[in-house]
Amino acid sequence: MKIAVSATGKTMESQIDQRFGRAASFIIVETETMDYEAIDNLATLSSGGAGISSAQSVAEKDVKAVITGNVGPNAMNVLKAASIEIYKAAASTVKENVELFKKGVLEKISTTVPPHFGLGGK
Repeated sequence: MKIAVSATGKTMESQIDQRFGRAASFIIVETETMDYEAIDNLATLSSGGAGISSAQSVAEKDVKAVITGNVGPNAMNVLKAASIEIYKAAASTVKENVELFKKGVLEKISTTVPPHFGLGGK
């Protein structure tokens, strides 16, 4: 299964970025092989619509799940429309979160944070 993880860097050892829409990058992981690719989040510096753009970027990678900290309402709607499940990340590395996901330990996120939550480093 392909999943996307919001990250502060571009490797499996990178820390989780708690902000989905304004995450520095996304690590796309094939959970069976642990092969991965890092993609820059081009929406990071946008003045608006970051969550929507980020959600569209990961949806284009044909992922089935996202692991992140917080997801705004617009991104949540895009991810749900693409049938992508969202999981609450543990505060650790991408690799550790993928392992927790594979064990079925991560909690599904079904609620959202307010719009513009990730602005200003919140």
